[in-house]
Amino acid sequence: MTVYDFTAKNLAGQDVPLSDFRGQVLLIVNTASKCGFTPQYAGLEGLYEKLHPQGLTILGFPCNQFGAQEPGNESEIGAFCQKNYGVSFPMFAKIDVNGAAAHPLYQYLKKDRKGLLGTEAIKWNFTKFLIGRDGEPVARYAPQTKPEDLEEPVRKLL
Repeated sequence: MTVYDFTAKNLAGQDVPLSDFRGQVLLIVNTASKCGFTPQYAGLEGLYEKLHPQGLTILGFPCNQFGAQEPGNESEIGAFCQKNYGVSFPMFAKIDVNGAAAHPLYQYLKKDRKGLLGTEAIKWNFTKFLIGRDGEPVARYAPQTKPEDLEEPVRKLL
């Protein structure tokens, strides 16, 4: 099993098979619009603009499970990301990343790349998963890890 085996809805509600991103290095991030880490959207967009031509794609998954910091609907989320951060990387519909209703992609990622002290649960917004060109998870990064600090690990996979 790889991330290519999953499908997720985009902000427009359309199913997107993650196999559409086959052969690319992926950075999968659970996001929120009203979080202390929200300014990371700028760093994510900068990394995307810089490395997308070489094969990096960032996939944003809004989540409202941490302090209700993503209260908007898909239309509002898309408008916020575009207006405030010029986000051009693919954004998906709001999902749960923890609990019984966690999206199957996140169930897989958490099991494959455990967090600090072996915990599976996502602790907060802007947890990042780096995925190799083969669709296999390579690393998990804490919310505090800035996108610009991921340039070197991403380049190694490109």
